[in-house]
Amino acid sequence: MLVTSQCNGDRVTGLYIGDDNVRRYFPKRVSRIELQLGHLRIECGLTPLFWKGRPEIHDPRLCLWLEAKQSQRKARRSPMSLAMIPSGDHSFALGLVSPEDRSENRNGFGEEEEAPDSAPDEVTAFAR
Repeated sequence: MLVTSQCNGDRVTGLYIGDDNVRRYFPKRVSRIELQLGHLRIECGLTPLFWKGRPEIHDPRLCLWLEAKQSQRKARRSPMSLAMIPSGDHSFALGLVSPEDRSENRNGFGEEEEAPDSAPDEVTAFAR
C-alpha cells in the first residue's frame, strides 16, 4: 500500500495511511502495529480516531526516521510517498518509493504493486 508522510514546515508530524488502506489492512480490534524501518523495528499505537476519519500514525521514533529520510530529498517540505508492506500479523515494512518505482508501478522494495481488481467483463463491455 502507498502511504505518505505528514509535514508541518520542515517537521514530519506522522504518517498518513488513508481511509481505504485502513479498511483493507487494519482490523478495528488492533490497537498497536509493528513497523520495520530498515534495521529498526518499532511498535506504534493506533488511536480510536484512526478508524474514524483520521487514518494517521504519530510516533516520535517514526517521525525521527521519516525526518532523516525527508532531509535527504530536494523537496523537503512536501510529503514523500512510502510503501507499507504487510509482513506478518499487525506488522509492516516501511520503505521509500522512488519516482522510478512509481512510474513502473513498483513499491519501495522493488516488487510489483498489486493492481486494483478490475471490473467484470460484462461491466467493462457496457462502459465502452
